Amino acid sequence: MSDTLLVSTRKGLFVLERGVEAPWRIARTAFLGDNVTLTAADPRDGSWYAVLDLGHFGTKLHRSGDRGHSWEELAVPAYAEGQMAHTGDGKAPTPATLKLLWSLVPGGADEPGRLWAGTIPGGLFRSDDGARSWQLVESLWQYPGRGDWFGGGYDWPGIHSICVDPRDPRCLRVAVSTGGVWQSDDGGDGWRQIAQGMFAEYMPPEQRNEPGVQDVHRMVQCRAAPDCLWAQHHNGVFRSTGGGGDWQEVANVPPSVFGFAVAVHPRDPDTAWFVPAVKDERRYPVDGRLVVARTRDGGRSFQVLDDGLPTVPAYDLVYRHALAIDAGGDRLAFGSTTGGVWTSDDQGDRWTPLAARLPPVHAVELVA
Repeated sequence: MSDTLLVSTRKGLFVLERGVEAPWRIARTAFLGDNVTLTAADPRDGSWYAVLDLGHFGTKLHRSGDRGHSWEELAVPAYAEGQMAHTGDGKAPTPATLKLLWSLVPGGADEPGRLWAGTIPGGLFRSDDGARSWQLVESLWQYPGRGDWFGGGYDWPGIHSICVDPRDPRCLRVAVSTGGVWQSDDGGDGWRQIAQGMFAEYMPPEQRNEPGVQDVHRMVQCRAAPDCLWAQHHNGVFRSTGGGGDWQEVANVPPSVFGFAVAVHPRDPDTAWFVPAVKDERRYPVDGRLVVARTRDGGRSFQVLDDGLPTVPAYDLVYRHALAIDAGGDRLAFGSTTGGVWTSDDQGDRWTPLAARLPPVHAVELVA
């Protein structure tokens, strides 16, 4: 099992470790006091990446080659002069500038140095030198109809989920809030929309089934069966078994189909986890009860998991990158907006809280 947990918070990065039969502890911190929005661990060379959102000072990206003991600053994706961003609300486009680095994933095992980054305002970037330089994927940025994408929780659309097919790293799938799901079969040269089957309750009836208006909150793929995709959507949960384009609604997630986070077992495509909430402008656990929903049969039935979670009213919200599963498929972890962190070593049957209360958690990642 993974014995290290990276917790990205509003006030720094916390590296948690545990030993055999020992509880999780804060082993060290980095960027204490700064807003760390995301981390990514590259299994190809052991590098860790940390994304910082420093407000007036912009987005920063750092890399560690020694498990967080030291860090070097790298380049961040940047839009060239003349590139325009659309908000999808009928307003005139404005010059594109990086608002948030919202997703960061390594390329294939045989692509050393390649990283993919998704941003707000809706750009996909590629690096082939370990984030020392970045190139905008113009084929998606210039795709006809991309100007119709619009913001979900942000003013601009953004790419928050990138799935690289482990069988063929040229096959990429990205999810957009709000702009549906897109696939490339040639490393980003060409794209097609694959959100068919999803529907958007927030749109007029004549537009609810249009792929480009689907507000996907998070999308994950099963590593052993990459054509199986799970998506937490703004108005429900959807699953595809054909690599997208054949999405089916999973309507029976208790206690709510709304949420942000989803995780799928790395070897069993029928097993997935969600952290439900009350939707739209409210966004808190149903009835003030923090639970995790798990299916082991592809969404036909669910178990509500709460052993070890708060027994008193709890209003913890879990963001889209704040639920993680390790490569073995047994250990899970999630963090909340109120600074709670919980781990499980048995696929969610029992949860153990971290004794420390951390700042609001943006993202968690389990690493070996």
